[in-house]
Amino acid sequence: MRKTALRAVTEMARRDPRVCFIGSDLGAGVMDDFRADMPDRLFREGVSEQHVIGMAGGLALEGKIVYVNTLATFLTRRCYEQLMLDLALYRAKVRLIGSGGGLVYAPLGPTHVTTEDMGLLRLIPNMAVVAPCDAEEMARLMPLTLDWDGPVYIRLAKGGDPVVSRADAPVALGKAVPFEGGRDALLLTTGIGLQACLGAADLLRRDGVGVSVLHFHTVKPLDREALLAHVRDVPVVLTVEEHGIAGGLGSAVAETLAEADLPRFPRFRRIGFGDAFACHYGSQNEHLALWGITPEAIAASVAALRQGA
Repeated sequence: MRKTALRAVTEMARRDPRVCFIGSDLGAGVMDDFRADMPDRLFREGVSEQHVIGMAGGLALEGKIVYVNTLATFLTRRCYEQLMLDLALYRAKVRLIGSGGGLVYAPLGPTHVTTEDMGLLRLIPNMAVVAPCDAEEMARLMPLTLDWDGPVYIRLAKGGDPVVSRADAPVALGKAVPFEGGRDALLLTTGIGLQACLGAADLLRRDGVGVSVLHFHTVKPLDREALLAHVRDVPVVLTVEEHGIAGGLGSAVAETLAEADLPRFPRFRRIGFGDAFACHYGSQNEHLALWGITPEAIAASVAALRQGA
C-alpha cells in the first residue's frame, strides 16, 4: 500500500508543479524516481517530525501541495501541536501519509503500535482522515487528495493485503461504499477491517443471516447520509476497526446515531481495541484475534447481539 501511495505522489508531482514531498526516516531508495525527476521538490529531513510538519505548513502557505511520509505513530503523536497550529488552523494543503497504522508494527511493541491515530486527528478541526482498505482503493483515492481543501491524514496498512475493494464503486472522499445487502445486521468498518467484515458476512450468510457492510474509507468527514440510510433498515449494528474503540470510527458512528432522533434505535456494539496498551510483542494477526477482529469473532458478536434484538 505504501508503494502505491508514494507512486501516486510521484505521478501527481510530474503533472502538477505544486506537489512537493517531505520524507522523515525514509529507507534507502525510497522516492528515487521523484528525486531523479524533481530534485528541487523532494526533501529528506530525517527523524524530526515537529520540524517536518512546520516546514510542510510553510510550503503549503506558499502555494505548494505537500505530501509527508513517515511512521503513523510518530506522524500523529510526536508533532500534535504542529498538526493543529501549523496545518489545520490555516487549512494548509498537506497530506500526511502514515505508514504502519494500527498493529502493523506490533512486533516492535507499544512504542510503534498506532491504535489512537484516527481518534487524535479526528479531533482536529479541518483535518480529514482517510483509511483505504487495500492498494487498489488507495490508488483510486490518492488523486482525489490533490485539491482537497485542508490537511488530510492517510492511514496506510502493511501492504500486500488482499484486494477486497469495489473497482466499480463511485470514488469520492467522504462517501462510504456499500457491500452485501442483508437486513439482519449492519457492519460498519474502515481500513483493513473491511476484510474481516466481509468474511464475517460470508460466515453468517451460511447460517441464513443477511448482513450489510458499509465501508468508510473516509472516517472524517463521515458519510452521515449513508450511515443513517443503512441503520434504519437493521435491528443490530456493529462497528469494526483496527483502532481503539475510543475516538475512532465507532465513536464517530455512536455520536451520529445519538443525535439522529431515530424512530427506533438499533442494538449497537463497537469492536476494536480496549483501554490498554499493546501488552506483548506478538504479530498483528495475534493482536487482532485477541480483540475479536476476525471473521469468526465478528460473526459470533453479531449472533450474540441479535439474540437480544
